[in-house]
Amino acid sequence: MKLLVVNPNSTVPMTEKIAAAARAIASPDTEIVAATSLGGPPCIQGYLDGAICVPPLLEEAGRHKDVDAIIVGCFDDTGVDALRCAFSVPVLGIGEAAYHMASIIAARFSVVTTLSRSVPGLEANLERYGLARKCARVRATDIPVLKLEEGDPATIDRIRAEISLAIREDGAEAIVLGCAGMADLMARLSEEFGLPVIDGVACAVGLAEGLVQTGLRTSKIGAYFCG
Repeated sequence: MKLLVVNPNSTVPMTEKIAAAARAIASPDTEIVAATSLGGPPCIQGYLDGAICVPPLLEEAGRHKDVDAIIVGCFDDTGVDALRCAFSVPVLGIGEAAYHMASIIAARFSVVTTLSRSVPGLEANLERYGLARKCARVRATDIPVLKLEEGDPATIDRIRAEISLAIREDGAEAIVLGCAGMADLMARLSEEFGLPVIDGVACAVGLAEGLVQTGLRTSKIGAYFCG
């Protein structure tokens, strides 16, 4: 099985982090192909970045014709619907994958993301996926996306602080990490807080493998028809 994990921003170190998280969870016989959309913005922080990145994302994904599924490594699920129109293989966004996994293992979850301007888009996605009632709150740390690449302990402490508030104030039973740049924190924070801390990259890989193994592909009757 071959899974394409494509980063819709142009920051190669983030692609490498996403690829490492994907390979850590993938089955031994699953090949992870990591790609960077070099024509995209350096990071995706809000609606404008999301719109700008879609054409180069489609172009980059189009270079990989022999994959069994595609994972978009952006928590906003940027370009996922467009890719579902362009491809018949399963296409997964890491945000949608994480929300669905969280809804299965917890009655209530909170999302801890980066900037405050990302919150409305994530809340809109939760509504669209039918999972808003399961999400107690989307919390912003106001950490810029690229700041996550520095590994600054103060940055991790801000994420920890929001998780603590989510548990205490939201009654969250699980935490969804709302950025692909947080993918390497899942195991550490799960152990520290004693509850599931969910990374969307890992969730998307697991779901993609399941979809491929069951032979399910993107429906072309209706919204994702392209022709």
